[in-house]
Amino acid sequence: MTPDTVLRWQRRRFRQYWTRLSGRTTGGRPPISAEIRALITRMATANPLWGAPRIHGELLKIGIDVAERTVSRLMPARRPHPSQTWRTFLANHVRDLVSIDFFNLPTAALRVRFVLVVLAHHRRRVVHFNVTEHPTAAWTAQQIVAAFPDDFAPSSLLRDRDQVDGEQFRRRVKGLRIAEVLPAPHRPWQNPFAERLIGSIRRACLNHVLVLGDRHLRRILTRYFVYYHQARTHLALDKDAPNPRPIEFPAAGQIVAVPEVGGLHHRYLPQAA
Repeated sequence: MTPDTVLRWQRRRFRQYWTRLSGRTTGGRPPISAEIRALITRMATANPLWGAPRIHGELLKIGIDVAERTVSRLMPARRPHPSQTWRTFLANHVRDLVSIDFFNLPTAALRVRFVLVVLAHHRRRVVHFNVTEHPTAAWTAQQIVAAFPDDFAPSSLLRDRDQVDGEQFRRRVKGLRIAEVLPAPHRPWQNPFAERLIGSIRRACLNHVLVLGDRHLRRILTRYFVYYHQARTHLALDKDAPNPRPIEFPAAGQIVAVPEVGGLHHRYLPQAA
């Protein structure tokens, strides 16, 4: 044999020795599973106000025994001052928050009409709507007064940063003791309930109708909102209607379809035999 062979053997013995030594189990802490890592990340993301001690305590309550230092190490990086998410804010104020928004619609005469909707977030009720050709701050302020008569004004109003919501509108809202909540500029998704309502109005009603004028548009929207409140099921309401719709169990009779919104939609009821 040659000296190089002896040295090659020695290097191989050295690698094998330390490979076996490194593979031995020690008395340290057991490795953290991928499921627990994902759970810690999910807890930290869903609860931005929680620190490592709080998450560690929550893990102990569900039978997961890890060190608090491990929790701190596995938590994702955060901003210095964590804030609640926009979804959390809306959920916490759902009973006291209303939102307003405009959408436009062309008529058969090639004129543009603007529709204002006022939506109460709790139970997703449309408390007021109106149509105009020239929306102004004074007109919008008057609609807010019409929507909340007799001191039934909500505590907070969520609106977009439209120019139509001018100084006169803001003074009227302040006089009603309503606090305004403004989303960030160019962030319509921060007014999600009103945006979703407008999308539903378009997809389920107005996209299938030729609007002749103001009176025709008001009549169509009135019919749709009757269906919207009394019959249409909402995923956010556990598939119930804004006005709670009782369950009518079928008896011996058949199920009949009741046309709504001129036959665009139907409501189904059991008919007695």
